[in-house]
Amino acid sequence: MFIDEARIRIKAGDGGNGCMAFRREKFVPKGGPSGGDGGHGGDVLMSSSLSHNTLVHFRYNPEHKAQRGGHGLGSNCSGSAGDSNTLKVPVGTLLYDDATGELIHDFARPNETIVIAKGGRGGRGNQHFATSTHQAPREHELGRAGEERAYRLELRLLADAGLVGYPNVGKSTLISRLSAAKPKIANYAFTTLEPNLGVVQVGEYPHTESFTVADLPGLIEGAHLGAGLGIQFLKHIERTSVIVHLVDVSDSSDRTDPVTDYKVITEELKSFDPALAAKPTILVAAKADVANPDKLKKLTTMAKRRKLPFFTISAVTGEGIEPLKFAIAEMVAAHRPIELEPEPVVPAKMKPNYPPPPGSARGRA
Repeated sequence: MFIDEARIRIKAGDGGNGCMAFRREKFVPKGGPSGGDGGHGGDVLMSSSLSHNTLVHFRYNPEHKAQRGGHGLGSNCSGSAGDSNTLKVPVGTLLYDDATGELIHDFARPNETIVIAKGGRGGRGNQHFATSTHQAPREHELGRAGEERAYRLELRLLADAGLVGYPNVGKSTLISRLSAAKPKIANYAFTTLEPNLGVVQVGEYPHTESFTVADLPGLIEGAHLGAGLGIQFLKHIERTSVIVHLVDVSDSSDRTDPVTDYKVITEELKSFDPALAAKPTILVAAKADVANPDKLKKLTTMAKRRKLPFFTISAVTGEGIEPLKFAIAEMVAAHRPIELEPEPVVPAKMKPNYPPPPGSARGRA
C-alpha cells in the first residue's frame, strides 16, 4: 500500500531519578552520602533510508517512544541511560511540526539522521549536595521529562522525470516499456491509483546512464481543487527535473481536441504550483499506431509554435520509444540539480551517563 502522508506522536525517554543513600560499611564509620545519579532518557531520532518507499509503517503505528533512564542507586552507582529509538523514513520525506506547520527537515539524501525529541536529563543523587557544612544531605533531584512532539510526515517521490496527462493516455504502458516497472494496465480511467517508479538505463556498458521516471495517476480538469485523484499526487511532480506530458491523439477518448487537453493539464499544474508549469517539458503524442491524423497534425503544429520537444510514440508497438528515452536522459542530465559536496560531519557530542555536579559542589564531597 502506498501511503505518502502520516501523523505521528513522539515521546523521548524520561530521565531517571537521583538516589538518596548513605554509605554504611564495616570499618567505615562516616561513609557519607552515596546516592547515584539517574540515567538520561533515550532520544528519538529519524533517519532517511533507501530501504523504504512508503510511510505505511507510520499510518498504523503512530506512537513511538524511547526508553527512560534508570534510577540512581547506592554506592554512587548511576542509573543506566535509556536506549534511543531511530525511526526510518523514505528519502524524500518532509517532516513538519503538526501544531505550527513549520518545516523541520527535508530528508533529500539517504542516511540523514536528526534528533526529533531529546531525552530527559537524569536527576542528581545526594552525593552532589554535600558541602563542608552540610555533610549529610538528603536532597536529591527527580529526572526531567523527555520531550513530547507531534509531527506530520509527507513523502514526495524523488524522480528525475514525471509522466503526466489525462487518465488512460498510456502512461503506465510507457513506463513499462522504458523500465522494468510492472504497473497495472487496463482500459479504464484511473487504473493507476498510486505513483509507480521505474529506473531507465540508456547507452551500452560501460558507458551507461540512468534516470528515474515516475508514472503519476491521471489528472483531470479541477485536479488542483480536489477533482479525481490529482490533488493527492500533484505534490510528487514538484521534485522532478523534467515533465513528460502525454497526449492521446487517437479516437479512443471522448475528447476531440488534443491541444485543449495539453492546455487543461498545464493549467492544473500551474494552479497547483506556478513553478511546475515552468519546468522543462517534453510533449509526447501517444497511441500513434491508431492516431487520428487531424489530431496529430494539430498537436504537432502547437508543439512547433511553442518550441517544445515533440515525439510521436506507440507504447504498444514500440514506435518512437528509443528516441524518447534518449531525449529524456539528455534533458534530465541538463536540468538535474547539481549535487553539492556534503559538509564535513562533526561527531555529535554524546551525553554522559550521569550529569556533572554543580560548580559549588565540585570537589567538596
